Amino acid sequence: MAKAPVRGRVKTRLCPPCTSGEAAALAEAMLADTLAAVAATPSAWARLVLDGDPGPWLPDGIGVVPQRGRGLDERLEAAFADAGAPALVIAGDTPQVTPALLRMALAALDGPGADAVLGPAPDGGYWALGLRRPVAGVFAGVPMSRPTTLRDQRSRLRALGLSVTELPPLRDVDTMADAREVAAECVPGSRFPAVLARVERAVARRASRASRVGRA
Repeated sequence: MAKAPVRGRVKTRLCPPCTSGEAAALAEAMLADTLAAVAATPSAWARLVLDGDPGPWLPDGIGVVPQRGRGLDERLEAAFADAGAPALVIAGDTPQVTPALLRMALAALDGPGADAVLGPAPDGGYWALGLRRPVAGVFAGVPMSRPTTLRDQRSRLRALGLSVTELPPLRDVDTMADAREVAAECVPGSRFPAVLARVERAVARRASRASRVGRA
């Protein structure tokens, strides 16, 4: 589930030190790496639930479903309604995710004992949520994109009587510090670390020029 990586609409918290174009390039690289992991994971149905238009970063074999709804809670409800169940929804800004981790999540939904899987993020949100069967009200009214989102979502799942298996935590990318930590966790040869390295060099050049002007 992701926004199309359009300049000025994605990863705006990276600006500054990034330009809006650099933030969009990083967002595209994150999304491409995340989708590559999805494409390499055996599943019956793989779709990108997208806010925006697809681009050349979309790999073969993954279709696109438009996001529906106003807030993120409504859009998540709609995504599960479109997918059916069991289904796993993951964020588009976790380029360090691996097919092995996605297989683990899907296996937990296939096996006994887990009605839901939940992947925490260190910022208080979550990077993945999966359901064994459709359940009304899993997301409706849960405050999203807040430090308490994970806690509130976990409480909602349990209030609905669902048993929850926790997945390993993954950091998403909101700041440059996040980007550096995530890049260090990516599979060697991934696109995101290479794009981040180029962006860091550009940021350093701008900082150097600004310092020289300031001393002039």
